[in-house]
Amino acid sequence: MARTTHTVTNQTPPLVGHDVYTADRVLTEAVERHTSPGLLDEVRDELSALGRAAGSAQLQEWGAQANDNPPGLRTHDRYGHRIDEVEFHPAWHRLLGKGVSAGLTAAWDRPAGHVRRAAGFVVWTQVEAGNCCPLSMTHAAVPALRADPALAAEWEPRLTSRVYDRELRPAHLKAGAVFGMGMTEKQGGSDVRANTTEARPLAEDGTYELTGHKWFCSAPMSDGFLVLAQAPGGLTCFLVPRVLDDGTRNVFLLQRLKDKLGNRSNASAEVEFDGTWARRVGDEGAGVRTIIGMVAATRLDCVLGSAGLMRQAVAQAVHHTAHREAFGGKLFDKPLMRNVLADLALESEAATTLGLRLAAAYDDGGEQELAFLRLAVPAAKYWVTKRCSPVAVEAAECLGGNGYVEESGLPRLVRESPLNSVWEGAGNIQALDVLRALQREPQALNAFLVEVGRVRGADHRLDGAMKNLLAEFADLEGIEGRARRVVERMALVLQGALLVQHAPPEVADAFCASRLGGDWGSAFGTLPPSLDLTSIAERARPTA
Repeated sequence: MARTTHTVTNQTPPLVGHDVYTADRVLTEAVERHTSPGLLDEVRDELSALGRAAGSAQLQEWGAQANDNPPGLRTHDRYGHRIDEVEFHPAWHRLLGKGVSAGLTAAWDRPAGHVRRAAGFVVWTQVEAGNCCPLSMTHAAVPALRADPALAAEWEPRLTSRVYDRELRPAHLKAGAVFGMGMTEKQGGSDVRANTTEARPLAEDGTYELTGHKWFCSAPMSDGFLVLAQAPGGLTCFLVPRVLDDGTRNVFLLQRLKDKLGNRSNASAEVEFDGTWARRVGDEGAGVRTIIGMVAATRLDCVLGSAGLMRQAVAQAVHHTAHREAFGGKLFDKPLMRNVLADLALESEAATTLGLRLAAAYDDGGEQELAFLRLAVPAAKYWVTKRCSPVAVEAAECLGGNGYVEESGLPRLVRESPLNSVWEGAGNIQALDVLRALQREPQALNAFLVEVGRVRGADHRLDGAMKNLLAEFADLEGIEGRARRVVERMALVLQGALLVQHAPPEVADAFCASRLGGDWGSAFGTLPPSLDLTSIAERARPTA
């Protein structure tokens, strides 16, 4: 009998053909926790349908195609006319259309709208994270536009529509529209008050002509953009439509597309304004105050996107080790691997639990919850997004050499993982934002302390961390130099309080022992062996 050298054994089957939503116990429990019983069946059905689509082989293939075929810039047509268009692979449009139709831009006026959208965003990020950028920008534009009721009445129905229309034509002729944003300039970066783009008033009230250069414009193929520019009264927010009402193209000169580390399917551009027509949003000089609602919403999406990336990385690691055999048994059953998986699962669960809690605060909309968000969003954005990269790298290592190969999907997660920490204000910006709230908005600190104080006395390690945090708050002199330390502790205390309140006892115990009690090493897989690591790791298995 002839021998063969190509018999394939001991290979892990692909993680496809499953419901990404119902397979995530942490996410489903969070949705049930934050959704009223009368609405829960509707929300479950909606998210499960999205989860089945996200876990299908077809959509996973679309995600790979969109990533492997990045967008291209066409500045001119064949005749030499300036057109400034971005061309995408068909898979990109299919994914973006699916995200729009699933309601990922429609949260503001639906019951439990933010919770169901947040859960959907976590699920959808696991298909292909790039198309989540325009979904996020479109969703987040709504609170900024509400500074001008007339503009909101005109544009909000388009932005919250379930219809994706990719054609560049006047927005009033479209059943749905997507939005981008342009704040960053070369000389200023995150210091948007250093922007030099000029806005000159036109004869029609509220209209202006813009001249300037945006260093980073998100989603440049969109129907409209919120941008900041210097008007006579100071830094102001403007709406720049891509196509004017008469059908002519607005002056929107795309200079180049950014060549990014990850997020390859999504276009980010440098754009020149040269007599570009714009409509003022809010008052002159109130640009930051007007656009801050959009920034806060996109920062929450950075948390949710990182939670989605972490969940996918951990799910792949657990799935692989549950099938792969080595040293006489399944990798999942080896004590050392189980420690690594449980440690990764803790990080993922804490991120998802926190993200959904923030979404629920948006749905509540009360004064106390909005004050809570003022501190919790930048703190969560700072910490959760920073934890994404080490989780993705460690999860890839769980697959060994297979995790370093593109076909596994883990390298794409690794490249994507730093993005949410950089976008919408990098770590120092978030830390400084927390300091401003601590110093100027006492109601925000009070709301934060009320939230974490709900479980005071339930765990001695959490109590100790709260005490240490209060000592940090008591000394605000020279706090800028230790701002990262303070914000990290705030995020960890908040995650710990939520897990003690809502997670299984073994999860809360492990989190408090390691992240708050100090019984932890400097790398994943260093949890105390006395913990119930099997239950923690098993909880992360994508079984549905």
